[in-house]
Amino acid sequence: MPTALIIGASRGIGREFVRQLLADRWQVFATARDDAAIASLQTDGAAALKVDVTRPDTLAGLGWQLDGVELDLAVYVAGVYGPQQGALEPPTAADFDAVMHANVLGAMQSIPLVAPLVEAAGGRFAFISSGMGSIGNAQSSMAWVYRVSKAALNMALKTAAFDYPKATLVAMCPGWVRTDMGGPNASTSVEKSVGGMLQVIASLTRKDSGTYRNHAGQYLDW
Repeated sequence: MPTALIIGASRGIGREFVRQLLADRWQVFATARDDAAIASLQTDGAAALKVDVTRPDTLAGLGWQLDGVELDLAVYVAGVYGPQQGALEPPTAADFDAVMHANVLGAMQSIPLVAPLVEAAGGRFAFISSGMGSIGNAQSSMAWVYRVSKAALNMALKTAAFDYPKATLVAMCPGWVRTDMGGPNASTSVEKSVGGMLQVIASLTRKDSGTYRNHAGQYLDW
């Protein structure tokens, strides 16, 4: 039975990864921050782990909770959107810290803990990025703190790939998805987005490590 870890699985895209993987008979470890989400994930059949990616002490606990586990797949989903404002207003320190800690620092602190477990299985480690993190395709400054965080996440993934050659690391854009973050008017259902990303991830080989793709498999401009 293949084994997966979904970091940030309480709702939305993370929860859908858990649902689809369980339906395909994977063993799934899933992290969430609160007790209600933990209980719900356990009811679904996942091995739920209480982790807050903005708190290094709980994130470090992943190491011993997954001791001896080999991961065929890990997905870093955790993240926040932050304020909608663009470059006409400076971000507050609190808003900047909240977005960067969840979207970037949490991912960077997860990599040394999780990537060796992925390497042990010759697996794949995907990071949920965004088309809004593409510098080459930027067309506005809307939500510029979020944009900066996803561009930084892309660099973290791209450079980390050099240090874990036995794993395949990839940045994934899920599209504009109908979740709490994406809103009800988004163009893509969460089921279609996650199903597409799983197909793309399954097709990856080591030569694809350090790339930036969307849920349809297309390469995106950094």
